[in-house]
Amino acid sequence: MAIKTNRFDAAKYLETDEDIAAYLDEIFEQGDPALVVEALGAVARAKGVADIAELSGLGRTSLYKALSENGNPEFATVMKVMKALGLNMKVAAA
Repeated sequence: MAIKTNRFDAAKYLETDEDIAAYLDEIFEQGDPALVVEALGAVARAKGVADIAELSGLGRTSLYKALSENGNPEFATVMKVMKALGLNMKVAAA
């Protein structure tokens, strides 16, 4: 008998702003740009992509594409999404 599994989706577990901040903090610490993009996509799905698209001034379809697993958004797009999510980036010495 085969075991049925589902693909993990972090968006299902990002319920509070604190959850989101802790998740993104850990992802940014990993230092993998592709992982950051994927994580921002999960946060956008958790918050509602349509709402984030409207707040960021980006089209919903282009936002989905930019934050997909194979997306490669411009830095300006990342900054717009972060602002729409109500998040700030901070720099700390390594």
